[in-house]
Amino acid sequence: MTGIYLSLGSNIGERAENIARTIAALAERGMHVLKTSSLYETEPVEFLAQDWFLNSVVEVQTKLSPGELMPALLSIERAMGRERVTPKGPRIIDMDILLYGSRVVREVELEIPHPRMTERRFVLVPLAEIAAGVVHPALKKTVAELLAETADRSEVRLFL
Repeated sequence: MTGIYLSLGSNIGERAENIARTIAALAERGMHVLKTSSLYETEPVEFLAQDWFLNSVVEVQTKLSPGELMPALLSIERAMGRERVTPKGPRIIDMDILLYGSRVVREVELEIPHPRMTERRFVLVPLAEIAAGVVHPALKKTVAELLAETADRSEVRLFL
């Protein structure tokens, strides 16, 4: 299935290399990467006492169901050395499922579309780069509209 968008973020170590390694790991686990946004340097949100992040969004094609995809992403995070010490704190890599086609999933351990994506410029800016016209299945607005309407004013700048 296509129209599956994942958010990738890193603020520990070689951030760009961490994201590149993560994208390679997606392919190794049966996900075909169709599109990759540019890298964006973004200021931390919520937990502010940490380094800036690099963020990207990828579109993947996979036969994994939403319930199978999340454990696959978590296994990549663990293999990369991710330790969940401080909630919203520093991380070598963080991955979230933003959208899974037009599916809406509301389970205890998994919510798709991502419940806070509309509040995060660090997600919406790279997502809009590769999928501006994609419609949020619950809100019925395009990604470009969601970006224009978000109250988040955190800094998101192209990483060169």
